[in-house]
Amino acid sequence: MMSEPQSPYEKPTLDKDLEKFSFIEASTQFVLMRSAAPGLAAIFLAMAAVLSSFFAGTSAAAAVIVAGAVLAGYMAMNIGANDVTNNVGAAVGAQAISLTGALAIAFVFEIAGAFLAGGHVVETIKSGIVDGASVPDADTMTAIMLAALLSAAIWVNLATWLNAPVSTTHSIVGGIMGAATAAAGSGAVDWHVLGQIVVSWITSPAIGAAIAIAFLWFIKETILYADDKVAAARRWLPPLLGLMAGAFLTYLLIVVESRVPGLTFLRAVAAGCVAGGLGYLWLRGAIARQSAGLENRNQSLRVLFRLPLVFSAAALSFAHGANDVSNAIGPLAAIVEAAGIQSVARNLDAPLWVTTIGAFGISVGLALFGPRLIRVVGTQITKLNPVRAFCVAMSAAITVIIASALGLPVSATHVVIGAVFGVGLFREWYTARSAKRRRYILARAEGRPEPAGEPARAGSGGRPHYRYLVRRSYLASILAAWLVTVPASGLVAALLVLLLRPVL
Repeated sequence: MMSEPQSPYEKPTLDKDLEKFSFIEASTQFVLMRSAAPGLAAIFLAMAAVLSSFFAGTSAAAAVIVAGAVLAGYMAMNIGANDVTNNVGAAVGAQAISLTGALAIAFVFEIAGAFLAGGHVVETIKSGIVDGASVPDADTMTAIMLAALLSAAIWVNLATWLNAPVSTTHSIVGGIMGAATAAAGSGAVDWHVLGQIVVSWITSPAIGAAIAIAFLWFIKETILYADDKVAAARRWLPPLLGLMAGAFLTYLLIVVESRVPGLTFLRAVAAGCVAGGLGYLWLRGAIARQSAGLENRNQSLRVLFRLPLVFSAAALSFAHGANDVSNAIGPLAAIVEAAGIQSVARNLDAPLWVTTIGAFGISVGLALFGPRLIRVVGTQITKLNPVRAFCVAMSAAITVIIASALGLPVSATHVVIGAVFGVGLFREWYTARSAKRRRYILARAEGRPEPAGEPARAGSGGRPHYRYLVRRSYLASILAAWLVTVPASGLVAALLVLLLRPVL
């Protein structure tokens, strides 16, 4: 029995049910991997212990350093399982790249980012949160860092199990603040950092959502609902993709700014502008060639966004490896410095073996436990296609640039999740309210061009039809997880440091 035809103003039934079957084949490939994941994770942690033991040697603090290395590896794996999904989830959900391909790209570029630009961490994690002068001795600092690592890792692990993408930076900062307060008093903590985190709770998702919405609105108005989509794509895609190239280069340069002598924010922006202009000039011909022969429909145009999404997944993964590896190896580097076996404060770089544990830990965690949250971000919050995923990726890069210019703290996780929700909520509004969309669909249904001045007709009863395209349950659970991240990791760390301090 055939179903009744839908209104021309509505999306397909349940928006193809968020394409719930699109990842069945990919999911099957990881059944055995998931069953073997705990054992493989244990092997990695054992290797981290062995590696650290070589450098700890016969030092009196050898056992503490090995324990710190194991906890840093555990934290790094949780970062990979939870945080990295935000870099590739949108591209996977849009089917611009397979789950296996996304894991491979993220694995390689996370490691590259961590090694090439991720060692500059001790100042931020140790001196930027805890005032070393207020900590009475090295043993207390060691206890603070061990407690912070374990509490943050436990919290991120729990959040991953609950399908809640959270900020691993907030987790480790909350852990350090809680442990430092319990061990050395509130005066040992820079409480301004907590104020910055509170600001980022609001600014990160709001800015990310606003930028993603702006791009999606522009693309819908200028390309997707144009009478001649191919001609519109040839006109507007080169500047859009050129802007993407420039934004991501600027983003990457901002990430590595402290590692490149003479590189400043303004120079990073200038380099991005040059790259964007050159990209635009090249893309005009490339888009014209690639769009030749495409049919005048949205599905055909989506192929033009797929390669840029692969590029964005790689760039976001590199930047994440450079930034967030510090959440795992920063405390370990501080423990190494406190033990006195290796000078870290001289150049503020983490030792190479410490960076190795963090870099490979993130990628191992992603490969073993990442697919679960990749599906949540990419397919279960709202339906993403290459166009919407492009808007999410653009918002991630541009938000970081704007925040750097204004001196605002941002969480990459909050930016991406805010952008995904923003795209979905805007689709709900646009589907119900857009006069241009209704005129376009009506003209196609009647087989004739729609005069620009003709009023759009609404759904039954003269009122636009409104459908939910975002799963509200995820919004509530993710917001709750964000709000409790700092206090949860802080309270657990405070309890742990009180238990550890007497035995160190």
